[in-house]
Order: sequence, then structure tokens, then C-alpha cells
Amino acid sequence: MIDKLTENRFRILSGSMLKLLAIISMTIDHSAVILYPVIDAMRVPISIGGRAITLYWVMRKLGRLAFPIFCFLISEGYAHTGNKVRYGLRLLIFALVSELPFNLLHGNRWLDASGQNVFFTLFWGLILIHAYEAEVHQLLKFLAMAAVCTIAVVLKADYGLYGALLVLVIHLFRNAPCVQPLLAYPLLSGEIAACAAFVPIHLYNGKRGFIQTPFLKFAFYAFYPVHILVLSGIRYLLK
Repeated sequence: MIDKLTENRFRILSGSMLKLLAIISMTIDHSAVILYPVIDAMRVPISIGGRAITLYWVMRKLGRLAFPIFCFLISEGYAHTGNKVRYGLRLLIFALVSELPFNLLHGNRWLDASGQNVFFTLFWGLILIHAYEAEVHQLLKFLAMAAVCTIAVVLKADYGLYGALLVLVIHLFRNAPCVQPLLAYPLLSGEIAACAAFVPIHLYNGKRGFIQTPFLKFAFYAFYPVHILVLSGIRYLLK
């Protein structure tokens, strides 16, 4: 068995490093989605080990790492924030701000009611955690969680109900990291590339890292809508 000291030696990633990894993965994924129509190289198949794959396919697989890491960060944020209401409001505000860029990403138009961005998914996941942790009657707790799940389905948040449930599952098994990928596997539609995100998650050392100032925290949240707008602008210029 691996002793505790040896295990801790491998926990080399701070929360900030996980955030940076998630941002890089997300940017690769969205670059593939947004620029695919205007960059022919993404569609050219390359033979690797007798299998033909495309740059687009590779980028989308790398992009699968992002969402589970973001879900984990929501759980950590809930556990360590000094003001859970303010934390939730911050997520909701950026969900609203990000909706227009998200519509550009998926529908190439400003207004689109067919789905909501991932900030909403993370927000519903946070509310699920809060409802579960609330010291109320079990029936009231169940009804509150059922209501949140229903809202997530009706509003068609990105990754849907399973995305919100993934946030809750990761939180419930924070002290059983080996169980997390097993339960996450069906919620991630059996996507092995997404489950690979639990490798860097397991390397988390419990420290915040360099993202601590209000400006850097704001920049982390703002990156989502800003990078979508930038990539959408690049697509427009390359047409």
C-alpha cells in the first residue's frame, strides 16, 4: 500500500493549476467547435496506428477534460467559501452575462432559447449541493432537489441534468476520489476522455494557488464569455 506521505508527494496541483488546465482544455474544445467550419486542416484525416483521425477529433477529446474539473472546483468552492450566497450569485451573474456569447457559439445568433451555457449547469449543481447540505426535513430536501433537477432539464442547461448531478456526486464523494470516476462515467455518457480529468483532480493538493486576488478571480470567470467572443470574431474574419 502507498503510505500517506508518498501519496501526498504526488499531490502537486493547486486549485489555480486545475483552473488553468480546465481553461486550456475548454479553449481547445471551443476552438474546434467554432473554427471547424473555416479551417480545412481540422477536417483532414491523419492515419495513426491504422486509424484515421482528424485534428478536430483530437481537440474535442482534449476538451473533454474541462467539465469534470469545473464540477470539482464548484464542490471545492462551496466547501471553502466564506459566503455561499455571494458565491452562488457570482455564478448566476456570469451565467447571465455568458448567455449571449454562448448563443453565438452554438447557433451563430445572439438570441437562442434552445439551451443555456455551462455556468447555469454549474449553478444548478451548486444549488443541489446546498439543498443536500441544508438542515431541513428530508422530504423538503428531496422536493427542493427534485425542483432543481426539473429546472435544469426544462431550461436545457449545457450537459443537462447529468451535468448538475455530476457536481453533486463529486461533492458527496470528496473523500473517496477513487469512487468519483466510477460514478461519473455514466453521467459523462461513458466518455473515457472526460473521466481522464479525474487524474489531475486526484493530484489536487488542497491549496488555492496563485488565483487569489479579486482581479484574477474575476478574470477566471470572465474568460468564458470573452474567449467565445474572440473565437467567434476569428471565425468571422476567416470566412
